[in-house]
Amino acid sequence: MPRTIWSGAISFGLVTVPINVVSATENHSIQFHQYHLEDLGRVRYKKVCELEDREVHQSEIGKGYELTKTQVIPITDEDLSNLPLPTARAIEIEAFVPLESIDPIRIGEGYYLQPKEQVAAKPYKLLVQALGRSSKVAVAKYAWSGRERLGLLRVKDDVLVLHSMRWPDEIRDPAELLPPAVEVGDDEVDAALQLMDSLTVDELEGDEFRDRYTEAIAQIIEAKREHREPPAIPEPEQPAQIVDLMAALQESVSKAKASRGEDAEVHELPKKTTKKQPAKKTAAKKTAKRPRSA
Repeated sequence: MPRTIWSGAISFGLVTVPINVVSATENHSIQFHQYHLEDLGRVRYKKVCELEDREVHQSEIGKGYELTKTQVIPITDEDLSNLPLPTARAIEIEAFVPLESIDPIRIGEGYYLQPKEQVAAKPYKLLVQALGRSSKVAVAKYAWSGRERLGLLRVKDDVLVLHSMRWPDEIRDPAELLPPAVEVGDDEVDAALQLMDSLTVDELEGDEFRDRYTEAIAQIIEAKREHREPPAIPEPEQPAQIVDLMAALQESVSKAKASRGEDAEVHELPKKTTKKQPAKKTAAKKTAKRPRSA
């Protein structure tokens, strides 16, 4: 059973749903520590009080806001739990919107919301079914870790999921990153669509969606444990320098089909045509030859 991160309630009008919040994801990455290379002694960070010049225990550490260099305002956990905000103790649903109306760049980490105790079962299921029938998602506010946040509530396999969201002013304007003005032909777009079709899958499963980096790290660790050479690193295939965009697209389609065991033959796509400029007319009159001087 995953650890409870936060306990509170979902506020849906006058309906309250007591819930526990647990992480919806797991980190399977291999974690490293820092060691002294000379003797492999563990290197650790110590929390030291600058005034007393001594290491302090976690129980002696609290939060504070630096008003000036010489004045710090202490803030306790009790202060944060008693904030004058309705979202300090509840996830307040503010509105319901179509999922496609939300820019994915604003959607962050996901958490499962677990009904807390038997009393929450019926209102929890009510919200699940209502969201499912509406084909919409809920936008909510909640306060965690010292700040009020925006969130998105949706349903996954009959379980409520809360995604953290960024506020509108936290999204940078990408206008400055736009490329220079260029012309892209319809035939090039058609070729890109053909490449997309050749890379389309029904679900994100299979060998290509495996964490090969973590597997490679595990192989290195196992080889060193057994005092043998790590597996050889395959040489990456160097892509050919293709200047012609259409040729690059066609070769990509061919490779994508071949990797899936399909017929690698690519139907010739219409090449980009350019309008021929009319030939310049030659002058009708010939220049008269000058007589040679005697």
